[in-house]
Amino acid sequence: MISSLQKARYDYAPKLPDSLCSSIQDISLEFGSPTESISDREEIRDIFKNTYGKPLVTFAKGNEKNEKIQRELKVGVILSGGQAPGGHNVIAGLFDGLKKGNPNSTLLGFKGGPSGLTGNKTINITKEFLDEYRNTGGFDIIGSGRTKIETPEQFAASLETVKKLNLDAVVVIGGDDSNTNAALLAEYFIANGSNAQVIGCPKTIDGDLKNEHIETSFGFDTACKTYSELIGNLCRDTNSAKKYWHFIKLMGRSASHIALECALQTQPNVCLISEEIEAKAMSLEQIVDLICESIIKRAKNSDNFGVVLIPEGLVEFIPEIKKLINELNDVIAAEEKSFAAVTNFTDQLNWLSSRLSECSYGIMKSLPPDIAQQFLMDRDPHGNVQVSRIETEKLLLGMVEKKLNNGKFSALTHFFGYEGRCAFPSNFDADYCYSLGFSAFVLIASGLTGYLSSVKNLTFPAAGWIAGGVPLTMMMNLEQRHGSKKPVIKKALVELDGKPFKTFAEKRSIWAEKTCFLYPGAIQYYGPSEVCDSPTKTLILEKE
Repeated sequence: MISSLQKARYDYAPKLPDSLCSSIQDISLEFGSPTESISDREEIRDIFKNTYGKPLVTFAKGNEKNEKIQRELKVGVILSGGQAPGGHNVIAGLFDGLKKGNPNSTLLGFKGGPSGLTGNKTINITKEFLDEYRNTGGFDIIGSGRTKIETPEQFAASLETVKKLNLDAVVVIGGDDSNTNAALLAEYFIANGSNAQVIGCPKTIDGDLKNEHIETSFGFDTACKTYSELIGNLCRDTNSAKKYWHFIKLMGRSASHIALECALQTQPNVCLISEEIEAKAMSLEQIVDLICESIIKRAKNSDNFGVVLIPEGLVEFIPEIKKLINELNDVIAAEEKSFAAVTNFTDQLNWLSSRLSECSYGIMKSLPPDIAQQFLMDRDPHGNVQVSRIETEKLLLGMVEKKLNNGKFSALTHFFGYEGRCAFPSNFDADYCYSLGFSAFVLIASGLTGYLSSVKNLTFPAAGWIAGGVPLTMMMNLEQRHGSKKPVIKKALVELDGKPFKTFAEKRSIWAEKTCFLYPGAIQYYGPSEVCDSPTKTLILEKE
């Protein structure tokens, strides 16, 4: 049995840009000028000798027939990293494009993420199989994984799989790290004599994979609308009961895009923006003072309730905590086996005493033991502390309670993260993802490699969207990973001089004192286009 909504969503027909709606032979490619990486150009060029400097690509309706686009293709697709609403529609758009180009084309899904490529674990994606996943959330069609392809053996195994399956291309659906992997694979294949192409698609609910050509990453729209519904529900509840402060941590590994968007949608009393805290070099104590200031102001009006939004990655932007985390990452990476042998927390602190700076060690000892231990948990595949496991909301609440020492203050903590990653995609994400998948097909059929599928002009109706491709190397810089400099796609953080943040900053002093909550409600799939198809407030403000 399936739900009535699920059944109805199967029948939803995603909208495409006009350039992709014409006869498949009429799609032409317009090339821009050669591109450069955003920084570290000589080093990036040296790493990507065969794929650096490619031009931007835009699709258009052509005057000459594009016969090449109708060739039979065999393509493999990977879902990489955390789930994001719309992933199934990327695969649907890719599949439909392949079949429209040539009914004999084949799409294979690599099971379980990048490890499916290195281990040659595939499933044949047919229309009947795919139709059960169209316009639905989740990555369960083929599963995902966080394996990072980085060793010589993993690259060699990937190439061996491509050769055995006789693939023309591999599509990597993922975030900045996953698409960095896609760029490295594209380079490796060429350097080792393979004609297999690699194309990426921009996925992450965090919203930090974007630039002037990638206006948003897919899943961000749906996740923010899902979280905003939940936040709005809590706003309504606390405004009804007139009690409880809700400290809500929101997913977002590094950037505060989700917190900012949810603040614009719900108007909480306090919303912390990590990038601003770093720019102002605010200490942990100053952040606590900021929250207490709102609590005290509202208490004077007998409003002993409120809502605080906290970005997941906040701790990495507080200067003294960021220094501590960087030292921990470097020390643990350099002496991984030695640290792993120490399992008792007291012994771990002793182990760190001679390896951390005096300042960082002092902060480590000052943290509540249960919070301090969370800084020492297993690192993610990239060697970084897993900030989602650090209960920042509980740390701040405990410090606020201690500072206020007020019996009238009562609070609850929440973490909204997984609730939004597999939601039914909004119409915007359903359309956007389908267009990204279809665009990936056009890039493959046109013989390109090392590109990220791109769809922009997203505040317009879908017919006016502009599809094309962005060279992956164009978005790269060098960053410290596992103790050495490595090429990665640079994360896009909240711009403090951008209109979304400025709009928020203009209003937050009023929200801090007054009850100005908004209640956005559930995602709407049917009704007026301005309700059902609207993008995020962030995107609208950025394009004004």
